[in-house]
Amino acid sequence: MTKDDHINYWVKTAENDWDTVNYLFKGKKYVYCLFFAHLTLEKLIKAHWVKDNEDNYPPKTHNLVYLLSQTNLDFNMDEIKYLEKINDFQIEGRYPDYLMKINKITNLSFTKSILDKIKTIRKCLIEKLQ
Repeated sequence: MTKDDHINYWVKTAENDWDTVNYLFKGKKYVYCLFFAHLTLEKLIKAHWVKDNEDNYPPKTHNLVYLLSQTNLDFNMDEIKYLEKINDFQIEGRYPDYLMKINKITNLSFTKSILDKIKTIRKCLIEKLQ
């Protein structure tokens, strides 16, 4: 596979995950919706990682800030702090004790407010791949 093939893989799978985000949001499965929203950003940042590094295989991590630090993307401190908060959703979506905790705070308005910001970041990441 070429470098472009690897980048396209990450972008395509991120698009599929974004479709899942919308499906889960409509179904009021907010914790899983946020888990897949994190996954969408992770895969788009991994596409940038492949673009900006010699290797075609990004690190096996879910940490958005760590991945971002190894790209040429220029995010400000507020955006980086926001991504740190989004990292919580990949952890909390995987483990039952965290699921119980986050289920108590996720609802329509909470999830919508987070998704609105993630939509902006997602759009920015896609545009910067062009």
